[in-house]
Amino acid sequence: MGRQEQILTKPHEEIEQIQIEGIKQTVVNCYEGIPFYRKSFDAAGFDPYAIESIEDLAKAPFVTKQDLRDSYPYGMLAVPLEDVREIHMSSGTTGVATVGAYTARDIEIWGDCFARGIEYADGGPKDIAHICYGYGLFTGGLGAHYGGISAGCTTIPMSAGQTERQIRVLREMGSSIICCTPSYAMHIADTAIEMGLDPKKDFTLRAGILGAEPFSDAFRADLENKLGIKVLDVYGLTETMGPGVAIECMEQDGLHIAEDHFYCEIIDPETGKVLPDGEWGELVITTVDREASPVVRYRTRDITRILPGQCACGRTHRRIDRLHGRTDDMLVIRGVNVFPSQIEDVMKTFTQVSSWYVIELARKGSMDVVTLKVEPAPDFDFDEIAALERVQGAIQAALKTALSVAVKVQIVEPKSIPRSEGKAKRVIDNREGIR
Repeated sequence: MGRQEQILTKPHEEIEQIQIEGIKQTVVNCYEGIPFYRKSFDAAGFDPYAIESIEDLAKAPFVTKQDLRDSYPYGMLAVPLEDVREIHMSSGTTGVATVGAYTARDIEIWGDCFARGIEYADGGPKDIAHICYGYGLFTGGLGAHYGGISAGCTTIPMSAGQTERQIRVLREMGSSIICCTPSYAMHIADTAIEMGLDPKKDFTLRAGILGAEPFSDAFRADLENKLGIKVLDVYGLTETMGPGVAIECMEQDGLHIAEDHFYCEIIDPETGKVLPDGEWGELVITTVDREASPVVRYRTRDITRILPGQCACGRTHRRIDRLHGRTDDMLVIRGVNVFPSQIEDVMKTFTQVSSWYVIELARKGSMDVVTLKVEPAPDFDFDEIAALERVQGAIQAALKTALSVAVKVQIVEPKSIPRSEGKAKRVIDNREGIR
């Protein structure tokens, strides 16, 4: 049993008591220390001093990413700036960045949360953790780094990029656990194979803790086969901490929430009503004990569900399902709601194509046009036109059946889709006025 197993196997009634005590303090700290929350709570008629149960939290108003942006840079701090030891920011590619601040205790908790993932992978002091998430303002690199240190691993801060050097270090240093985005892990695997290596024999990896972007079960199976590892999904976001909010165990049956630090709800994204366990909806997170940047009922826009029942691993913390998509990533095509993950799930049933794809959206007259561009599998003859057209037609037919939307399929030349050292860009929307 790992060093954190005592908290991870507590009866859930005891975990709920930890949550309610922490939430009581969090809502009061937010009300007394952050003007936004005082105004928001008062406007909603929510009394932060009257919480007696977990259910009472549902009376509190939501907070959104735009609320955090509007408070940039320090408007959401609940502690004096001199108590802050580290700051991270979201990319801000669609607007002003959101800021996540950390006290020394926040950083310690962050490391402990990610370290749980390493322990879920049966990892610890005998392991070498190869961290190739990007370091810097992005939370991925340092979150995984703190996790490696907290778990007692020998930790290599590679960061992203310089793929051939990554491969050399993986071969020479005996790395056993890799932490990065799934698309970059696939790029490392594919590059190694192109170099004439067999990652299953030439690397010493046995597990990967991969996140920051969604990936299908088929993608995971392909990656596990190429690298000879077990891939565990990790969830997190700058607004609540970073990677480590929830992580899969070796059962790969949902991501265990770090419930002593986060309380999760699932709501109907249209009505805001809290949904029961098992129903799909939008994930809402309240931090239980974060000091610098607490959030109360933060709408993540991520679509998932709370899995009913207890995991076969014996740990008692509730689990969220792997992300189905995001409410703001959902594509509305001719009135039909489509998530990119649904297109990928269909595409990956065809062995003739690879994991590298992009979805392009355009408008022709008043009609939406969707094109799936995907690279061929290594053993597929791209120059055999008849075979190419048969596969394209078969994928198009399968997508039409699954989605009730016409999707044009183009098998494009190998290596023509850009590789990313960070998050892969899967959707390109060229429709004017559509966001």
